[in-house]
Amino acid sequence: MNRRQFVASSAAVASLAGLGEPVSTSAAPASPARIKLGCQSAPTSGTHLKYLARYGVESICGYPDIAGDRLYATVDELKWMRDLADKNKIAIGCVAPPFLTSRPIGRQRHGAIVLAQSPERDRDIEALQMFIRNCAAAGIPAIKYNLCLLGVLRLPQRTPGRGDAMLSTWRLKDAHPDPPLTRAGRVDADRFWECITYFLARVIPVAEEYKIHMACHPHDPGVPPEGYQGVVRVLGTVDGLKRFVSIQESTYHGLNFCQGTVSEMLRNPGQEIYEVIRYFGSRKKIVNVHFRNIRGHRDDFVEVFPDEGSVDMVKALQVYREVGYSGMLMPDHVPQAPGDPQGLQSFAFCYGYIRGLLQSANRLG
Repeated sequence: MNRRQFVASSAAVASLAGLGEPVSTSAAPASPARIKLGCQSAPTSGTHLKYLARYGVESICGYPDIAGDRLYATVDELKWMRDLADKNKIAIGCVAPPFLTSRPIGRQRHGAIVLAQSPERDRDIEALQMFIRNCAAAGIPAIKYNLCLLGVLRLPQRTPGRGDAMLSTWRLKDAHPDPPLTRAGRVDADRFWECITYFLARVIPVAEEYKIHMACHPHDPGVPPEGYQGVVRVLGTVDGLKRFVSIQESTYHGLNFCQGTVSEMLRNPGQEIYEVIRYFGSRKKIVNVHFRNIRGHRDDFVEVFPDEGSVDMVKALQVYREVGYSGMLMPDHVPQAPGDPQGLQSFAFCYGYIRGLLQSANRLG
C-alpha cells in the first residue's frame, strides 16, 4: 500500500459497508472510542514491563505470580502485579488464570473442566469463581481463558518469510494426527457443548455479579466438521462463536477475539473478516483483540507480520472503531528469526505498526 492509498483508507469514514463502500458521515460516531496498544506476552516482570513501555504499550494481559499450587491469585498477588505495572505507566487490562490455557490436553495439569470430569471440574470452577472475586477487589476488569483440548495446531516445519523470518504454518492436508486420539477420547459436538454450557452457567453469573468481563479465545484453527484427533472444535467456526456468546445473556460474557484465529476459519478472510468483526463488535462481545494477520485461508495458511497478510488491517481497525470498541489491540504469534528466540524484535515491529495505525486513525478521524 502506498502513502496515498494509506491516507485515503485511514481517512475513510469508520463505518464502512461490507463491500468497502462508505456510508453517510452522519452515521459515524462523533468521538470514536480510543483503542489501546496492548500485549499478552509474559512474564509480568519489571524487566519485561520496561521493554513493553519502551515501545509504547499502554495495557496488557497480566500473569500474576501465584504461590504454591493455587489455581487463583490472591488479592495481594494481583495488587502487587498491578502496582508493578503502574510504575511503568502500563494498565492491567485483563489477567489469565494458571489453567484453562491454549495447551493441548495432554500438557494441561488441570483439565477437568474441558474433560467434563465431576466432581473435579466443580473444584476448578470454584477456583475460577474466587479468581473473579479477587480481580474485582484488585480493580482488574477482565479475565481471558481457553476451553481447549487440542491446543494450537500447526505443522512442525515453518515456512520461510521475508528476509530470514520463519512463519508458523498450518496445512490440513499435510497434518498427521499423532496420537490419533487425545486422552479426552472422542468428543463430539454435543459433548463439547455440554461441557461449555455447564461451565458458563456457573461462571458467568459470578462474573456479572462482580462486573468482570470473561473473554474466551476461539479454537485455533478450526478443523473439519468430523473433527481432528477425535475432537470436534465447536469454537472453531463463526457459527460456533455466535452460539457460544448466546448461551449466557450477559454484558460480561464475550470473546478474546483473536482476529488471526477467526481469519483462519474463513475461506476468504480478506473479504469476510470485517463483517465478523462488525457482528461481534456491535453486540459488545469483543473484550480484547489479538490483532494478527495470516496469508491464506481456512485449512491452509501461514502467520505473517501484520502488514503483509490477506487482511487489510487498516480496514479492520476502521471497523473496530465503527462499533465502538475501546479495548486492547495485541500482537500475537509473531514470526521467528535467528538471534531473536523470544520474538522480542518481531513484537517490537508489531507494536510500532499498531501504534502507527492508531495514531493515524486518531489524527485523521
